[in-house]
Amino acid sequence: MKTNFSEAQLANPQIAQANQILKSCQHFGFCTSGCPTYVLLHDENDSPRGRIDLIKEMLEAGGAPSAKTVGHIDRCLSCMSCMTTCAVKIDYMHLADTAREYIEEHYRRPWAERWTRDALAFVLPRRAWFRSALRLGRLAVRIKIPVPPPLRPALQLLPKGPPEPEAGFEGEVFQAEGARRWRVALLSGCVQPEMAPQINAATIRLLTRFGCEVLVPKASGCCGSLNLHMGKAASARAFARANVKAWAHLLENGGLDAVVTNASGCGTTVKDYGHLLSGEPEVAALAMKIAALACDVSEWITSMRLPAPGHPRRHRVAYHDACSLRNAQHVTAQPRQLLRDAGFVVKDVPESHFCCGSAGTYNILQPAIAAELGRRKAGNIASTDPQIVAAGNIGCITQIGLYGQAPVVHTVELLDWAHGGSLPPALRGRSLEEVETVESASTAIPGGERVVSFVAPSPGGASDVGIW
Repeated sequence: MKTNFSEAQLANPQIAQANQILKSCQHFGFCTSGCPTYVLLHDENDSPRGRIDLIKEMLEAGGAPSAKTVGHIDRCLSCMSCMTTCAVKIDYMHLADTAREYIEEHYRRPWAERWTRDALAFVLPRRAWFRSALRLGRLAVRIKIPVPPPLRPALQLLPKGPPEPEAGFEGEVFQAEGARRWRVALLSGCVQPEMAPQINAATIRLLTRFGCEVLVPKASGCCGSLNLHMGKAASARAFARANVKAWAHLLENGGLDAVVTNASGCGTTVKDYGHLLSGEPEVAALAMKIAALACDVSEWITSMRLPAPGHPRRHRVAYHDACSLRNAQHVTAQPRQLLRDAGFVVKDVPESHFCCGSAGTYNILQPAIAAELGRRKAGNIASTDPQIVAAGNIGCITQIGLYGQAPVVHTVELLDWAHGGSLPPALRGRSLEEVETVESASTAIPGGERVVSFVAPSPGGASDVGIW
């Protein structure tokens, strides 16, 4: 693609980077087939290729973009499905971030929209504020207090019931059981600990059980992704900077084997800290070190090589690929293999590349499209006849729970359960019969063939019933 930026514009590092990304686009169009908004809306402007053209025109023209351009860019989910099909591997992720930051700086939104976005960007990353907002939301639902229309979609996302009292896990240092083999930092997050504190609790139990010392410094907090994807890049960098400094302190005082994330939307951003903070000399080098240590919890657990579970669970699990894990981090095999190793029968969901509609604050800011995607995802999941749905991102867990019938839990909750932990809260009170046959982990043999054995539970333990 040919671009027409002036020398003055190219002096801006962000515009210079956007220019290189734009010039690499060949307009082949492979990106359109996997783009959820294009598939639903059939509008070229709501495809990655169309948005690239709009971003190019917006950045070249300078000044305030049109409301039409902003609307099409706002409808992008940042699911990055387009990046998995692009023939020339366009860096759409960073181009979209640049476009959103530009819109935030140059476009004045209608007051209700502006107020909603500012409120979300301030409240969600701050746990104390978010905790208060949850209480107010529950109160509003219970006594039917009128809520401003832009925030009504958020009421649907409220967690059912109070937080798990046994899952508080407030603290900074969680000692390994037995001999310490690893030392890791865990990103506690901002929304997840309030929405589903049992996820961090299960993570800490599982890691410490098998030799990890887990550190959760109070100086770390929101990863910055929620603000980043709303164009509020300055505040996103501030959150990232605080995390980098907190983890760098641990790295320099005792060392770290990994920075573990258990919300894939956060993990994608943490892995990108080197890019996000590249313009800040004070922390740029540290950010690169932290990004190199960052890994999803399923990646880290895979590297730990857990022993066979003491309590294998013979249940049928539909595994949902969070977009941030599948498309951005390319982590797909590890969660499935861990679940299989724990005894579960793992079912792949049709259209696994298709976003569920959560996408950070998308299901609040774009509720109609998000709901259509949520229903579509729920239908695809239901087609696998699951007893349980597993996912690696709190946004997906919440969104799928709105539209599906099967209980939705984090992958690490199931792994902790299989290795002696407590029953995940979402499974309580449900009848979960063990399936009669389960597929065990596949065994590779020379020549690229695979042996798959089938086992059935029996009083004396699992027994082989077939081989293929």
